[in-house]
Amino acid sequence: MIEVANRLKHVEEYYFSKKLREVALLKAQGKPIINLGIGSPDLEPPFKATMLLQDSLIDEGANKYQSYQGLPELREEISNFYKKRYKVNLSSQTEVLPLLGSKEGIMHISMAFLNPGDEALVPNPGYPTYAAVTKLLEATPVYYDLKEENHWLPDFIALERMDLSKIKIMWVSYPHMPTGANASNKFYDEVIAFGKRHDILIVNDNPYSFVLNDKPISIMRYRDAKRVCLELNSLSKTFNMAGWRVGMLVGSYDYVSAVLKVKSNIDSGMFYGIQKGAIEALKSSDLWYVSLNNVYQQRRKMIWKLAEGLNCTFDKDTSGLFVWAKLPPHLKSEEFTDLVLKEYSIFIAPGTVFGSNGEGYVRFSLCASEDAIAEALERI
Repeated sequence: MIEVANRLKHVEEYYFSKKLREVALLKAQGKPIINLGIGSPDLEPPFKATMLLQDSLIDEGANKYQSYQGLPELREEISNFYKKRYKVNLSSQTEVLPLLGSKEGIMHISMAFLNPGDEALVPNPGYPTYAAVTKLLEATPVYYDLKEENHWLPDFIALERMDLSKIKIMWVSYPHMPTGANASNKFYDEVIAFGKRHDILIVNDNPYSFVLNDKPISIMRYRDAKRVCLELNSLSKTFNMAGWRVGMLVGSYDYVSAVLKVKSNIDSGMFYGIQKGAIEALKSSDLWYVSLNNVYQQRRKMIWKLAEGLNCTFDKDTSGLFVWAKLPPHLKSEEFTDLVLKEYSIFIAPGTVFGSNGEGYVRFSLCASEDAIAEALERI
């Protein structure tokens, strides 16, 4: 076999990619698996978005290559969305870039700003893709601690004591994945000031801000954010469109155009019909968000009961698609989740997937029907 690139020696296959194969095998063997492990919304997208997608298939040019920057009307609607929902003014011409899902944005941003040997600050616990992409680009992830006793927020005093000379990017994500913690105004002011002091690009990954959250926040609303910040966002969770792969990047022209240089050499634009559906989704009324969160509120109450049945503790003052729960003392995350899978045919995510500070925790997803969660409760 031809030897693979050295960069692959430093990354593993994504945990959920491997684990879902195991879960699929168990299902094929007849095991009645209930999947509470991943955040893939099972609810329907906005009806009008689906209709627009279908109707647009016969539009002239629908099957041609599309603009690398997306349809002008999609960029305009993203700008309107930010103004209405976050009170942030963005130029649709220069400060908005649609993406094929926000996950690709992590790679594009990293390729635009990281050289081999550079470093990136990565939250522990946090989304594993930040570290994986950094390693793939032969840069080094430098983990910063998030702890329960500090409400899963960075300790800026500890950060200032670190050697920051090679740091180019800092990844942050609030509402936080996997813990659901929310950040205060003070945090956003502090992280922007931190980025300015040390010439670090602050990238806020913000896909959960409308799920079980009364006060959606964008980092771009804060003073001087455009000087040192980019923000990723997504339609996957807010509009149940994970498989559509619609994300967005917002920030200053200089930063967004740097990312476009990468993106335009990798893909050939988003499918026209998906863009038309996305435009309609972004126009959704307040009733959409109320209805969405009513469902998740009921599911979360049931998941809380499930967590209690497993002798776990948790914070109810959180947002997002997950319940982050602490195990009883001395239990290991992966051993516990493997046992629950074996004994009860329930798949939940071990906290260690998200970093060493996830040891002793597990993550439950709300992306399962009430009937499925009720069945899980019965088994427990």
